[in-house]
Amino acid sequence: MMKTKRSILIVDDSPLIIERLSELLKELDHIDIIVNAGNYEDAIEMLTTKNIDTVLLDIHLPGKNGIALLKYIKAIYPDIKVIMLSNQATGFYRSICKNAGASYFIDKSKEFESIPTIISSLDQRF
Repeated sequence: MMKTKRSILIVDDSPLIIERLSELLKELDHIDIIVNAGNYEDAIEMLTTKNIDTVLLDIHLPGKNGIALLKYIKAIYPDIKVIMLSNQATGFYRSICKNAGASYFIDKSKEFESIPTIISSLDQRF
């Protein structure tokens, strides 16, 4: 079975995190495009203008936070897979994100390197 090419949006206000994620994802052969946004408004524009199917989303963004964006994405684009990223990986945030429709919740400080495996596993699901 051929894997689907994924279009990924990285939403994080840290250029370093965006760079690290982009480097990790470029290693995967089933990634079609990688775009990024540094805040809620830019992310909405990318979702509107690009054919995104996967979002890597930081909880803490300038202006409206990532949880508000997660809720927007799941309301408007329910088929988009959202992987939440945070340095504050408490049960509180995990629970809120899961209940709002996140596919995964990643602790940036401990689980960052697992992101390519998680992205690949999205293609295994039916």
